[in-house]
Amino acid sequence: MKITFAATSLALLASSVSSFTITTPPTSSSRTSPSRLSPLFMGRASAVRAATKSKTDAKKAKVNALYGKRIIMAVKQGGPDPDANRALGELIKAAKSNNVPVDNITRAIKRASESNTANFSESTFEAYGFGGASMVINVLTDNDNRANADVRAAVGKNNGKMAEQGSVLFMYDRKGQVEVTAAVDEEELLEAAIDNDIDDFELIEEEGEEGAMSTILVDPKDAGSMVEAVKGMGLTKGIKMELVYITKAPVEVSDEEFENNMKIIDALEELDDVDSVEHNISN
Repeated sequence: MKITFAATSLALLASSVSSFTITTPPTSSSRTSPSRLSPLFMGRASAVRAATKSKTDAKKAKVNALYGKRIIMAVKQGGPDPDANRALGELIKAAKSNNVPVDNITRAIKRASESNTANFSESTFEAYGFGGASMVINVLTDNDNRANADVRAAVGKNNGKMAEQGSVLFMYDRKGQVEVTAAVDEEELLEAAIDNDIDDFELIEEEGEEGAMSTILVDPKDAGSMVEAVKGMGLTKGIKMELVYITKAPVEVSDEEFENNMKIIDALEELDDVDSVEHNISN
């Protein structure tokens, strides 16, 4: 289910004048499990579980490393006090919402004050894939030359094409994204948004294998306030917040083109310097 809320002013919000678009996605068909499992089937299932856990562990490690680098960069730019350094304070909130251990956060702040700790910088690369697909590649690195070479190699070796600066990015909007592992009541969220001075958001609700998942898109400056709004509704667990690029021109590609695009994305996401890869593929 996709629920879009738009309001032009707090006055309109207060008068409950709003518009919603609701789309119900097709539900996936259920599959009957075999009553008896052969040793081969059990072996494959075990391998799949092991591979899934490995990917999950790798993703957690990358998230922890990413926030470590971001915190170091913020401390070097504005100091170690999160009360005086607003950027650092927001990063610490985001790190905690993404389940980064407190010890990791503390170590990153301490490392930033050490003279031998490298400086990190952010940059964005743009690329084209297959079937009209475009990609925004977010990089956070302590070695610009290495990151530049690695990104170009990953795209080129998988038959993608690097794009000129700005030729892809104009087709995307920068948004704050808050994910909640629960169903969110849109009327309660509207009230919480008003209380936190947020006058524009988009709520997307999906039903996954592990239950309900809600995604809230807001202006980047309102991301932290939206996290507080959600927590104020009593939804304190499973909240994640990050800044993302959302495409304004989604495209649907063929199965073969999808597989080829995923090869490019997977190769990029394996790079230590790559923060994230966003794209316009809708299927």
